[in-house]
Amino acid sequence: MLSGVNVALGVTGSIAAVKTVELAHELQRQGATVRAVMTSAASRIIHPWALSFATGHDVVTEITGGVEHVELCGRDGWADVLLVAPGTANTAGKMAAAIDDTPVTTCATTALGADVPVVFAPAMHEPMYDHPGVLEALETLESWGISLVDPRIEEGKAKIASEEAILTAVARATTPHTLAGTHVVVTAGATTEYIDPIRVLTNRASGKTGRAVARACYVRGARVTLVHDGPDVEYAEVERVETADGMLTAVSEACVTADALVSAAAIADFTADAVDEKIRSGSPLSVELEPTPKLIDAVRRAHPDLPIVGFKAETSGDDRAMLREANRIRDRVDLAFVVTNDASVMGETDTRVLFVAGEDDPDDVEEARGSKDVVAGRVADRLADVLRDDR
Repeated sequence: MLSGVNVALGVTGSIAAVKTVELAHELQRQGATVRAVMTSAASRIIHPWALSFATGHDVVTEITGGVEHVELCGRDGWADVLLVAPGTANTAGKMAAAIDDTPVTTCATTALGADVPVVFAPAMHEPMYDHPGVLEALETLESWGISLVDPRIEEGKAKIASEEAILTAVARATTPHTLAGTHVVVTAGATTEYIDPIRVLTNRASGKTGRAVARACYVRGARVTLVHDGPDVEYAEVERVETADGMLTAVSEACVTADALVSAAAIADFTADAVDEKIRSGSPLSVELEPTPKLIDAVRRAHPDLPIVGFKAETSGDDRAMLREANRIRDRVDLAFVVTNDASVMGETDTRVLFVAGEDDPDDVEEARGSKDVVAGRVADRLADVLRDDR
């Protein structure tokens, strides 16, 4: 997600500074190179040696005749982005007032003047975060184009955002916005069909791929609606559903304003006529199943021109069988392209998929493999190509 990105990590004097060693590691796991800049207050919370070890680079703790701020964040500087994490109330106020009395604030002023993207992740006690002057400073920073990563309000504290939220903000700040101005609806995960209040029909889909696609579209500038049976996420408006019928309703409503639908969910093919009370163990049981409506068919009927990306999982392990099914569903619903894979990757971190494109070129098949984040990025890039061609 951050392959080849140079991140200048500005660390200020919040107790959340203790989390920056792991943050630096995670940035590097995503492909970034990291160099740290610290205030003197931060150095009293976590030793610069710790960040030097974590990043593999010397840490800037003072601005010398080497003009480190320009070397890092100037117009021809090293950094692709300045990430201030954690960002204190003190640092937010100074950045908003262009006060340069720490290495971090000096790098921030330089980055802003040089049009280097800046991401700011506040961390402080909640009363400080609610101070009118701090809120005004944060609003000023945001008005200048700085990306704010909202803190988690817990236990009377505005705690630093999750690593996932911070990494997503850094990726969005450093990735071309090829989906800017678009609204993309993404479905993810499994659906659940009730037999009784306890027993259900479902499948093994984890939702990892769909969530990764939603994040990849957000990183590329899209407004994203994520329809799934899962948690809220920072990168999308979440519509939480359980059943196939609930997903169809939510997707139909979201697609009224959508520019594209990515149907990555493993939607149940059958539903049951559920009973209101638990079926007792040992009771004679016969469950009559009925087919659920095909979501992409329903959306296609309502929106004949909407670009739709389909997903198709197979269990044969045979590429020819996967391509045959992908071509069949593509032709039936007039899909922009289909992403097909073997179902054995459900719940795994890595995957291998085949992209099956337009019927005019049956040989237009692309393989992608790696982490689901990597494959999701390729899905988002192909979708951007489709939407660009449609404009």
